[in-house]
Amino acid sequence: FFFALLAMAFMARMKKELQLLEDPPHGIAAWLRNDSDLTILDAQIEGIEEPYKNGTFRLEINLSQKYPFEPPNVRFITPIYHPNIDDAGRICLDLLKMPPKGEWKPSLNLTTVLTSIQQLMGEPNCNDPLMHDITEEYLSNREQFMARAKASVQEHARVASTKRGIDDAVKPSTTIDSTQAPLDEQRCETSNVYTATSKSSSSMFKRRKVDT
Repeated sequence: FFFALLAMAFMARMKKELQLLEDPPHGIAAWLRNDSDLTILDAQIEGIEEPYKNGTFRLEINLSQKYPFEPPNVRFITPIYHPNIDDAGRICLDLLKMPPKGEWKPSLNLTTVLTSIQQLMGEPNCNDPLMHDITEEYLSNREQFMARAKASVQEHARVASTKRGIDDAVKPSTTIDSTQAPLDEQRCETSNVYTATSKSSSSMFKRRKVDT
């Protein structure tokens, strides 16, 4: 009986969420990947501030049946060079974590989450970094950070925005591993860091491991 009530509450909540997403804030869109499945949504965010301005970034939203009592699991599909987003697309954002470590609460919604991620893109949180070397670069050599982030946008995120049906250029031909652990119950840190390689390379960044 309890689970039936939970399922009914989830369906009612998603109906409201989808109505809100029909008229989203500027630069944000989200829609069901499959109309028969309310737990997986595709989303996209347009960068509105440098170095991500004019870039279009695809994200994936996974919801549990306990939503909104548990936060959504949101990942970037489009690669992004950012202090708070790792190479698997995982996002270090308090809004995506349960209390007491995070600030998620059931009154929040997907529109709020996507807006907060869009804001995080332009205003990295260097007090809670996920990619430590990128954070150090952001703090100590902003010009170099901006150049590398813009190059990443140019390579991965320069596509026309779409609301229904992702352009082939942003379909995840190399999708992230969905089995990777979410960050909502972890500290926002990782041992995977990036080093710059030649800009002429087909992939501007390569990953190296650091001892922990």
